[in-house]
Amino acid sequence: MRAPARPAVPRRPALLEQLLGAVRPEFRAEVLVFAAEDPVFGGGACRVESCTRAARSKGMCQGHHLRWVDAGRPDPEVFAATTDHRWRRQRPNAACRVTGCGYGTARGGMCQLHGQRWDRAGRPDLHGWLADPPTIKTSAHGEVCAVAHCDLWPQAALPLCHAHANTWKVNGRPDIDVFVRRFEQVTVTAEEIIRLDQLGPQLRLEIQYVLQRRHDQRATKTLPAVVMALVRALTATGAASLLDRTEAQWRTEIGRPAPRDSNLRALLIDARRKVSDLADGDGWEGEFDRDVWQMRRLGFPGNQQLDFTAIGQSWLRELVKRWLRWRLAAGLGLEAVRRGLRAMTRFALFCQRIGVTALADVDRAVLERYLADLHAELAGRQRHGDQIGQLNSFLHAVRQHHWDDTLPATALVFTEDYPARVERAPRALAEQVMAQIEHPDNLARFTNPAYRLVTQILVWAGLRVTDALSVSRDCVVTDADGAPYLRYLNHKMKREALVPIDEQLHALIVEQQGRVADAPVLFPRPTKNPDGRASTASSTYRLALYRWLARCDVRDAHGRPVRLTPHQWRHTLGTRLINRDVPQEVVRRILDHDSPQMTAHYARLHDTTVRRHWEAARKVDIAGEVVAIHPAGPLAEAAWAKQRLGRATQALPNGFCGLPVQKTCPHANACLTCPIFVTTAEFLPQHRVHRGQVIELITAAEARGQTRLAEMNRQVLGNLDRIIDTLGHDAPDGIEASDAA
Repeated sequence: MRAPARPAVPRRPALLEQLLGAVRPEFRAEVLVFAAEDPVFGGGACRVESCTRAARSKGMCQGHHLRWVDAGRPDPEVFAATTDHRWRRQRPNAACRVTGCGYGTARGGMCQLHGQRWDRAGRPDLHGWLADPPTIKTSAHGEVCAVAHCDLWPQAALPLCHAHANTWKVNGRPDIDVFVRRFEQVTVTAEEIIRLDQLGPQLRLEIQYVLQRRHDQRATKTLPAVVMALVRALTATGAASLLDRTEAQWRTEIGRPAPRDSNLRALLIDARRKVSDLADGDGWEGEFDRDVWQMRRLGFPGNQQLDFTAIGQSWLRELVKRWLRWRLAAGLGLEAVRRGLRAMTRFALFCQRIGVTALADVDRAVLERYLADLHAELAGRQRHGDQIGQLNSFLHAVRQHHWDDTLPATALVFTEDYPARVERAPRALAEQVMAQIEHPDNLARFTNPAYRLVTQILVWAGLRVTDALSVSRDCVVTDADGAPYLRYLNHKMKREALVPIDEQLHALIVEQQGRVADAPVLFPRPTKNPDGRASTASSTYRLALYRWLARCDVRDAHGRPVRLTPHQWRHTLGTRLINRDVPQEVVRRILDHDSPQMTAHYARLHDTTVRRHWEAARKVDIAGEVVAIHPAGPLAEAAWAKQRLGRATQALPNGFCGLPVQKTCPHANACLTCPIFVTTAEFLPQHRVHRGQVIELITAAEARGQTRLAEMNRQVLGNLDRIIDTLGHDAPDGIEASDAA
């Protein structure tokens, strides 16, 4: 059966010229050799002193590592200090056992000549025979083997010792000078050499360009052995260029299904992307017209994309592209832009389904149908409001910038179109859980001190995990009083921020600064990070965090294993500060929120905080007598529960009702004559205003001869006087009890 034809990939005739202009001479060679100290292609010098080869395993080069394994894996430091720094091919061959003989061994530990003499002597006792061996012809004029590191005498008419002469014969008797140079280059092994002579001219240039880019970027290690594996795989495909196949085709043809080929496959995909970027160019001029934007070409990190292919209508796709380009240029984050693309993709599918063929058809009636469709699918969930908001922003931008004036004036989204917003409670962790997390013994269970410090910064300083991991090495500043502050980049607000820290956290940061040496960031990525410029990824830290939680067996109040996200510690800090009576504006500055509304999310006091204030407040009844309930008394819990229900269901303008909610009040609108009424100092202003109103009522009643009404209000006035006099000691600053008019 004939295999299906591979889809044609458009060739780029100018690519060869671009490669010729981009690849520098030092990378243009067919054989590339890199020093052991090379930050990208080298592995660092072998730990065996005087060995110049690159370290690959246990800090040793391949040869010394194999020798270490053969020796039974002794202590690496002891082995490195005692072993011969020379490789097997660098060390001289064994000499004849006969004292004074410089020929190499050939038989029985003796050279060929002494071996023949011993045979002719009838093979006597070897030790006795070696004590007085016969003389043989020595090397003329002190000549030695032509191999530089070999001091043995040459064999017969050859300039090589016996062993090297045999090696020369086995290898086909090449030119002596060429053969000798092989031993001079022994400091480089096949694992340290990249040979590109097997590739075609353009493919070779492409790989050279990729290696040059990797060398310049210094973002990851690239082993020559992996490059050679890629070269062999490419040679087997017969491809003339990396662009002969799409990225998806390369993924299926090379490196599957064996997991051990993941490095090869990653290098191949990265190589194709780099060559494709060179061919297509960077910037908006080359990227805007494409239906899949490669965001790395627009200055964004990683290999993220914006895919517009799901928007089938060309009239809508071009407007969405323009809208998103404008939002990116305004500094909006990529994830927020991606949410807009998802919302418009859904709207495009809806328009296609109902037969909308132009922007002029998108009127209020279409929007109402779309709003109903959204509600049927999302039913008030958080994404529901976001979908409406993104569409509204798009329509507003089209109208504002006159991108298409055919948009009907009735295509409007109103406030009433949004679903009711459900305020979610802060996701602060219970103190019972935090006590386990902050326990010194549990913190000591972190195997990596860097991850322990990240956790402490998240808990004590309230940073977002991305901000904490990306702080610079010199992240601590002090004020005029010497108090330390942690300086970081608030990536959400796109600004630098400062948060006060204590001396303990400051000392831990100083320790970490010593561990990372000259790295520019405080938490450098542990692998594939030659210059230490890349920070530890959030995913790497999260995996370490979850393993730590499992080791510590952190459990909630119900005995279940705790599942948390690092961001919950930010909620926990905000809630803790609010519950310690820290002013909301101070909390806003510590958390670096952009508006008080963001901080207000944490300002919903814990029930324990409200109760603490309630217990501390002086409570009096209508007779001015103090109502005291001991916090630890048997009725404390019940009284507090009743107060909570009373606050929620029978709120009064000047106090609280002490009546259980299931009863009917016999004193309606007469709280100041009610024996169940309770009030505190916070209501003093209302009581004073009420006192003035009661005096006016009494005066008017007496003038009209309404004796009963005047008498009733005198009782209220007396109760008010006693309440104001008793609560006057708890009045806020600046208000005296004598102010009662």
